[in-house]
Amino acid sequence: MQLCSIASSSSGNCIYVGTENTSLLIDVGISKKKIVAGLKEIGIDPNEINGILITHEHSDHIKSIGVISRAYSIPIYATKGTIEQIKNDKKLGDIKSELFIEIVADKGFVINDIFIEAFNISHDAAEPVCYNFLKGDKKISIATDLGCYNDYIKEKLKGTNILFIEANHDKKLLEVGPYPYFLKRRILSDLGHLSNEASGKLIADVLHTELKHIILGHLSKENNFPELAFESISLELKESDCEYLNDIKIAIANSDGFIKPVKL
Repeated sequence: MQLCSIASSSSGNCIYVGTENTSLLIDVGISKKKIVAGLKEIGIDPNEINGILITHEHSDHIKSIGVISRAYSIPIYATKGTIEQIKNDKKLGDIKSELFIEIVADKGFVINDIFIEAFNISHDAAEPVCYNFLKGDKKISIATDLGCYNDYIKEKLKGTNILFIEANHDKKLLEVGPYPYFLKRRILSDLGHLSNEASGKLIADVLHTELKHIILGHLSKENNFPELAFESISLELKESDCEYLNDIKIAIANSDGFIKPVKL
């Protein structure tokens, strides 16, 4: 399996996960042009995409769902609440009902040779989820748009080999930054986004010897910097006294989002 961040920020998100036989997109919150260019960069024809998995209905995750679905007739996997929100969003245009496949959190499903499990997250959306992808003894986890985390989330992320995780903001930058008060409150709430510090603590809680790659994503352009996110997470991990920390590679999907594929 491999993971590639095509885009990851508060402006738009799109991640590729695939094997030799299966190609999936997680969220399509950027333009069709950028999605196609990102896929081309890793040698994937958009006609080969087997499914689009949606985490939730916010624009930075579904912006191109209408355009992409009409162009390539790709099945769309999402929870019932998310599907209803997408169907009610007139800006997306018409999407064929038969393309929607309803999924349920904690109930696994298979697309070709990848077993997929959605899991519930705390975010201000209708029925948001994130995803685990498994093939054989390998596991990729995507955990973004988390307002907070608990033992349930930690359990879902246990045993993962590649962890794509949100490091949205630095608390101090957010507090003194240009956002209006109500937006700051939303981001800092249990239905908002994980700070660098919180992300680092969550990573420390799920560390294990086979976790080889950590990718920090969904960084805020206004309230974070790649270097700051890296240093904050690194500090939290050092304080965890992890004996195999030097074996873990940490990458950052910054404001441009694209990083080279990480493979298992």
